[in-house]
Amino acid sequence: MSNYIIVGCDMSDRSMVLQLAHQENSPRKKAFSNDDSGRFRMIHYLHDQAGKAGGADIVFAYEAGPHGFGLHDVLTEHAITCHVLAPSKMPSSPKKRGNKTDEKDALDIFEALRGHLLAGNRLPSVWIPDPRTRQDREIVRARLDVGDKARRVRTQIRMLLKRAEVRKPKTLATNWTAKHLAWLRGLTGSASPLGDGSRLMLASLLRQLAWLDEETATLDAGVAALAHEERYRSKAAALQEEIGVGLVTTMVFLTEMGDLSRFSNRRQIAAYLGLAPRSDETGRRSDCKGHITRQGSARIRWALCQAAWVRVRNHPGEKAFYDQIVTRNPKKKKIALVACMRRLGIQLWHDGMETERSARTAPPSRPPRGGKRQFALPAPRRRHRRRSPEVEERRRAV
Repeated sequence: MSNYIIVGCDMSDRSMVLQLAHQENSPRKKAFSNDDSGRFRMIHYLHDQAGKAGGADIVFAYEAGPHGFGLHDVLTEHAITCHVLAPSKMPSSPKKRGNKTDEKDALDIFEALRGHLLAGNRLPSVWIPDPRTRQDREIVRARLDVGDKARRVRTQIRMLLKRAEVRKPKTLATNWTAKHLAWLRGLTGSASPLGDGSRLMLASLLRQLAWLDEETATLDAGVAALAHEERYRSKAAALQEEIGVGLVTTMVFLTEMGDLSRFSNRRQIAAYLGLAPRSDETGRRSDCKGHITRQGSARIRWALCQAAWVRVRNHPGEKAFYDQIVTRNPKKKKIALVACMRRLGIQLWHDGMETERSARTAPPSRPPRGGKRQFALPAPRRRHRRRSPEVEERRRAV
């Protein structure tokens, strides 16, 4: 029988509250500070308890949150098995939400972990991305964050002009072009129809927008460099062949999804993206579906939404699929778009998996011969085995 020291932890900025026990024994509370010295003392204490329990394995669990996966990495380095749990999948009730403490939260995590280890219950753990994937996510998320801030500044500029009842000239057909920005900068001068306060605010917003546009270009270069790295190059090229899928959408999908092989079918993809419908079925209610769950990464859903609109406008098959749903019920335009997002997310997963399979089955490339000269070797010519006259006659008869 396995021998475990089971630990459930509720972590905050300053402290870590533990509930731990050996096998079926009653749990006891222990607290440590959430810093380097506190973690060192906690690890030393847990190993000491494992030694007293006859060399028991230490299994640790805490909920995912703003602290990331740093504690997981530290515990793994010190031979402690660590699980990071999804808070949205932990059992909850109105009574628990109204009576919440660190000690009780740690006890809930402890009970979930002990049920998994000793009774085989399902543990709501999350996938742990490797450190390289976490750093790649930071680059792409920074690009999305800057783009979102730029959109907000543009909205502020439009609302400022609307409040001042200043309309752009009819000669400016498109917003945010070089001519449109020149016109906006002209409104900050002394001959502007805007008041003093509005001119000052508009000038500030234009400076912010210029900086954000420059920062967007810098981060776009970083995302492009990331897409050309070896681990993303082939998959990024395959995903961008889809109509409406650009560089940013591709890298958002690849970095947020992580290891594509951990999914086995389209239903898991839809559930992870939060594009699966909610269900409220019991008794005779066997087909009662609601709105989508919206679980998982909101960044992927935003990217899929932007790409889906482009595909509806430019992809004949996707436009026909969208129109088919809207024709049946004109009020379901949002539902039709969500269906297109789901189809696109599944298609991108298939494209990425197909690229991975092709890379695994491809024969290894031969190293270039010679010292300085490097050239592509011609593909080997396929040799056909000569058939006997009898075999050739039978083949023609078939």
